[in-house]
Amino acid sequence: MHSLPSHAMRPLCLNPSLCSSRFPFFSFSIPIFHKFKNNPTIYKKSQKGPPFFSIRCCGSGSVTAKPSWELRRNRAAVQEPDEKVDALRQLFTKPGIGIDAYIIPSQDAHQSEFIAECYMRRAYISGFTGSAGTAIVTKDKAALWTDGRYFLQAEKQLNTSWKLMRAGNFGVPQASEWLNDVLAPGGRVGIDPFLFSYDAAEELKEVISKKNLELVYLYDLNLVDEIWKESRPKPPNKPIRVHDLKYAGIDVVSKLSSLRAELVAAGSSAIVISMLDEVAWLLNLRGSDVPHSPVMYAYLIVEVDAAKLFVDDSKVTSEVMYHLKKAGVDLRPYDSILSEIRRLAAEGAHLWLDTSSVNAAIVETYKAACDKYLMNRGSRGKRKNKQYFESDSLPVGPSGVYMQSPVSLAKALKNPSELEGMQNSHLRDAAALAQFWCWLEEEIHKNVKLTEVDLADKLLEFRSKQDGFLDTSFDTISGSGANGAIIHYTPEAESCSVVDPNKLFLLDSGAQYVDGTTDITRTVHFGEPTAREKECFTRVLKGHIALDEAVFPENTPGFVLDAFARSALWKIGLDYRHGTGHGVGAALNVHEGPQSISFRYGNMTPLQKGMIVSNEPGYYEDHAFGIRIENLLCVQEINTPNRYGGIEYLGFEKLTFFPIQLINCKKQV
Repeated sequence: MHSLPSHAMRPLCLNPSLCSSRFPFFSFSIPIFHKFKNNPTIYKKSQKGPPFFSIRCCGSGSVTAKPSWELRRNRAAVQEPDEKVDALRQLFTKPGIGIDAYIIPSQDAHQSEFIAECYMRRAYISGFTGSAGTAIVTKDKAALWTDGRYFLQAEKQLNTSWKLMRAGNFGVPQASEWLNDVLAPGGRVGIDPFLFSYDAAEELKEVISKKNLELVYLYDLNLVDEIWKESRPKPPNKPIRVHDLKYAGIDVVSKLSSLRAELVAAGSSAIVISMLDEVAWLLNLRGSDVPHSPVMYAYLIVEVDAAKLFVDDSKVTSEVMYHLKKAGVDLRPYDSILSEIRRLAAEGAHLWLDTSSVNAAIVETYKAACDKYLMNRGSRGKRKNKQYFESDSLPVGPSGVYMQSPVSLAKALKNPSELEGMQNSHLRDAAALAQFWCWLEEEIHKNVKLTEVDLADKLLEFRSKQDGFLDTSFDTISGSGANGAIIHYTPEAESCSVVDPNKLFLLDSGAQYVDGTTDITRTVHFGEPTAREKECFTRVLKGHIALDEAVFPENTPGFVLDAFARSALWKIGLDYRHGTGHGVGAALNVHEGPQSISFRYGNMTPLQKGMIVSNEPGYYEDHAFGIRIENLLCVQEINTPNRYGGIEYLGFEKLTFFPIQLINCKKQV
């Protein structure tokens, strides 16, 4: 799947921020949680990415962006009525609300990229179904920001009451700047604090305050839910399952023990884990609440001597209950998370919060409870409960420890069992792909008419026959000709194209297996490509090979390698509007952090042994064709003849086992 901007691996900041014998180059040892060299203050500064909704434009040439309504030649000049937006505006003046604008982000309360249907509020209100974007509705305007992967898709899906803001293009204001421009001083901007990370909310608050605008947290209701009403889908409630130890590699007790050691070292007594893949990884659990991602909606609080999972208990089977009990994990209702945060503060807990991912509602609740604790203690003297603050190493009273979650890096550094599962699942996936492409070639030669959806469905059929198959890892991107230029194109049965054998065909797909996660893209031609297509394909392939063969010193962040994949395109003034590589989970999310390979230099996470990343350069000519070539790679140590500086040198080992078509290549470029 196309690589995301680096911050998208740990959404939402509104900053567009194997078994040892088979894999002898991987070594694994406890501790599971690797030390961060940063302290809380340094972390907060280094994690601050580009300005609010800043996305760099990688397109060639100078582009003056225009809102979508100026570019739609086939649409009426008069704005279309939008009943949903009108209904939303009517809520602005209700008692207890009183706002002038409302922001609807893409994320759920856990900053997830993929979310359950009941939380797809931005898609519901705007009609735009891409996975990234933010909508803002004022009393007389409606605008939607998204990045270059979705420009064409958003143009098609937004009606004329919306303005498409092509984030990162020249002339397009950031969302906060736009609010400052369109609202009068003293205006109030409403948000649901559960849907914004604390960092994103604070950044927004800081920017709009420069024009005397107020950020209003609406804790008790989400305005989109108010108009969605009975038609809103029900929350998912499928059962959770235990992720077998032979795939997980490390038991829950060991993971929690390592995490607790990190807590003590950081001067913390408890940590809130809110990212769904971190909860699933830490507890060796998997779910099916979110399309394409084997996770469940839950929060986890780990204390020095306890752990609590906040989840809908109707999803918890007897097997899962026993699994959690063995690890000393208690269950609490999902909706009781804020009351638990208040209880921890009241007992003087030093709470570790990753403010780049934990939502603003939780962080603000903790801060308010800390203030209340200190006020009560000042007026009534020392509290009797000394569970947290009667220690030589911890200060008296509750205080936050604001650092990146240690689970993020621990999860990214795959252990031997996880790597073995990834290799095995890729082998089975390659078998399904071989069957699919052989079938497709035969059908094309027989002049059978097939649609883009037909191909996506057929590939799913082949994959579903493989052992351990669970689901796709994202919606299959099956694009013929011009549709391949829509970076995150999803074909629909009623509107998709027939696959044209005389045009390039791009297929980006992946699968979730019980032991691993796959993601692969191939671009093919069934006839004779044009000279232009050959040249572009060859340059993309050269970039893919350059990154695949890269050798680099340890502690190298991914952005340093991004130019390897772009260089051949740059030589003729071409580029692509997405990152080159994203992290991939082991039987988990197809996009994970903290690592990435991207032009966004804000992500300083070094690539390390055991990490898995994608290698997927591309090139896209709007309304003509798209090219992308993607394999998954695992980072390994390279035995170089020299070790300058006495350090290790790293490179990549391919996990993907399927060939690349060469008929598109130009002999000399």
